[in-house]
Amino acid sequence: MSKKKYSGIGGQAVMEGIMMRNGNRYAVAVRKKDGEIVVDVQDSVPFGEKHKWGKWPIVRGVVAFVESLVIGMKTLMWSSSFFEVEEDEKKKEKEEKKEKKSGLSGGETALTLVIAILLAVGIFIVLPTVVSNFLKRWIENAVLISLIEGVLRLGIFIAYISLISLMKDVRRTYMYHGSEHKCINCLESGMPLTVENVMKSSKEHKRCGTSFLLFVMLISIVVFIIVGIVLQSLGIDVLWVRLLTRILLIPLIAGLSYELIRFNGRFDNAFTYVLSRPGMWLQALTTKEPTDDMAEVAIQAVEAVFDWRTFLKESFDLDVPDVSEEQ
Repeated sequence: MSKKKYSGIGGQAVMEGIMMRNGNRYAVAVRKKDGEIVVDVQDSVPFGEKHKWGKWPIVRGVVAFVESLVIGMKTLMWSSSFFEVEEDEKKKEKEEKKEKKSGLSGGETALTLVIAILLAVGIFIVLPTVVSNFLKRWIENAVLISLIEGVLRLGIFIAYISLISLMKDVRRTYMYHGSEHKCINCLESGMPLTVENVMKSSKEHKRCGTSFLLFVMLISIVVFIIVGIVLQSLGIDVLWVRLLTRILLIPLIAGLSYELIRFNGRFDNAFTYVLSRPGMWLQALTTKEPTDDMAEVAIQAVEAVFDWRTFLKESFDLDVPDVSEEQ
């Protein structure tokens, strides 16, 4: 079997749909309650194209992470608008307007994003740090304390994604997540983008956000161990200082994780295979096998922003006729 080719497309699952992003454009495809698939295409110029320093290593990872959060929140809210309970005709008219406008207003998106970030910091940063700090009454070794903190953080993360998968809506989102991966794997393996080919492709992918978050967890363990040793040697290893350093180091850790997953996604060899295994295993929790109609939604999202026939021709020397044009 030939090696996979890097396509550059990525995306995420939304409510009853998929968002696919390629370069300066992203598309959201959502299957409405009546079965119709609605596709919305938006332009989004990456920060790195406006400011050269936004493409610097490490920095580009932080920028990409923030941009992904903003676009992800907007597309998720837009997709959910199709499934709100309609109480009167006024709400129906409001929904029709939402079909023409993607997402929340700038202020609403920012507020929602800030709340989400604060909750994440509280659960995944503050809580493990406070608990591990409590253990300092019995454990004086800075390395061991930081290691316990990291394992606790990883445990909370795994427990969180496992528990929310029990929710019906989240499980369906995980199925759409699987269809997103299958679509990209289908193309990067050199197969035409059909429902049949998508469904037989893998639902795990090396560039997944789940793998990125796992890299964040693992890299943070190493970084915080080093920080713990330094703080202890300086005699300032107190709770508020530890919390401050963890929050301030989030951009650095995110940037390093981005560089790692970027490298991992661009190359297909034995080293990247081993490096990607833990993330792929974890994706067993965040991706589920989709249905054929979910694959159809993912395909429409891809086709709205990506010329996959040209990609297959240039990368695999594979000619795929456009059936729609022939008809």
